[in-house]
Amino acid sequence: MKKQMRVIALVDCNNFFVSCERLLKPELTGKPVCVLSNNDGCVVSRSNEAKKLGLKMGAPYFIVKNQFKNVTFLSGNLPFYCEISKRVMDKLFDYTPDVEIYSIDEAFLDLTGIDKVTGLNFDELINKIVFDIKEEIGIDVSVGLSYSKVLAKLANDKSKTIQLSMPDKKTYKIGYRKIEEELKETLISEVWGVGKNTTALLKRYLIQTAWEFVSQSDFWIKKNLGKTGLDLKQELLGTVVSNVNPQHQEPKSISRSESFKEFQTNKNYIQEQLNGHIHKVCKKLRSENLLTSCIGVMLRTKDFQTSTLKINLVNPVDTEFELVNYSIEILNKMFKNGIVYRSVGFFATKLSPKSAQQISIFDGERIIKQQKLSSCWDKLENKFGKNVVKIGMNN
Repeated sequence: MKKQMRVIALVDCNNFFVSCERLLKPELTGKPVCVLSNNDGCVVSRSNEAKKLGLKMGAPYFIVKNQFKNVTFLSGNLPFYCEISKRVMDKLFDYTPDVEIYSIDEAFLDLTGIDKVTGLNFDELINKIVFDIKEEIGIDVSVGLSYSKVLAKLANDKSKTIQLSMPDKKTYKIGYRKIEEELKETLISEVWGVGKNTTALLKRYLIQTAWEFVSQSDFWIKKNLGKTGLDLKQELLGTVVSNVNPQHQEPKSISRSESFKEFQTNKNYIQEQLNGHIHKVCKKLRSENLLTSCIGVMLRTKDFQTSTLKINLVNPVDTEFELVNYSIEILNKMFKNGIVYRSVGFFATKLSPKSAQQISIFDGERIIKQQKLSSCWDKLENKFGKNVVKIGMNN
């Protein structure tokens, strides 16, 4: 009996950070816009209008701000982007329970059999996804549809390329009969998961397109690229090797870091920045219902020398009030007068489910009070925006 082919879609938010900013500033629609990384370091999101001007991803802001006077450059607002991302991802579960969130703006959907449930063919279904998300959330998405994750990603990439000349073309499908044609037109370097080293290896054997790659024997591919290469060949030919995994993967660690706007020798300033990172880490811990029992601080000097110091905690926690006190002790040990610093970071490891927390009878009242305060902090930020509350500094 022939095995049923899966139907996999990749839903990708178009120019996501820019799209989020346009929700707040509709007057930017149709204009060249870029969103910048932490402390306005470089370009991390571009509108199609900015792409057409030749503005490159990752371009340093201090260079392009003078080259592209007609482009609007905006500082990033990650908490807002995360909020919109959650709304988009939650919406995707309306179409199938099999949703794998791949990144802040991408998700794979297994739509196998959903056409029979909805009464819509797959073209109608992916067009409905595009329409609903735009109508209800205000975000443009592209959808690539095929038989595996790799082919769905390739279809999505094709859709984005087409949109530069045909903005209304939001979906692209690679059916079984089109696989050979698409692979012949695709450079192996453009295939999802193929890096520079693999590309260079294949080039030595005069393999430049995806079709030339899948035309090689299994023996040759396994000898040169191992099981990973064989899996890639199967995915490119439309056989699922990597299933859509709807299971949420809990993080093994959470970290936040950021370069200072100006080099620093002031320990109080560094501690203030560190407190902000601690809050972001703790907010993430709470959103994942996790606790940490090991924390650390990272300091990087002007000349990129990095030092790290971590400590184990007696009781796992998720509150800023507890961790800021530990961070002060750590920073006091690490900080050296006369040294010029460029960035600070904070990380939490040894994560455990909050449901397994056992509160000591000696510390119970204090910990519960801190958790309530932290919960109120989260609610205030969700309502009034980030930085509405900050931990004070003792001078």
